[in-house]
Amino acid sequence: MNIRPLADRVVVKMLEAEETTKSGIILTSKAQEKPQVAQIVAVGPGGVVDGKEVKMEVAVGDKVLMSKYAGTEVKVDGEEYTILRQSDILAIVE
Repeated sequence: MNIRPLADRVVVKMLEAEETTKSGIILTSKAQEKPQVAQIVAVGPGGVVDGKEVKMEVAVGDKVLMSKYAGTEVKVDGEEYTILRQSDILAIVE
């Protein structure tokens, strides 16, 4: 099954959270922060949203930094994805 987002929405797959700190301390799952870096798997067409023209500035394959608790989590064919608006994306990671 494919996910095709509408309007200014983007489908992302979260990248794994760090399990160790830079100094080598292993973190339990409760101590780990929710990951904020994700990879884009699908992008909506943009268009007119709330009376304003929205141009999509991200593309499939981009790694992005997003708001911590943005979007809606969905599970499709056993894979977990997050669907969010382009405005919830803070930056493209290069």
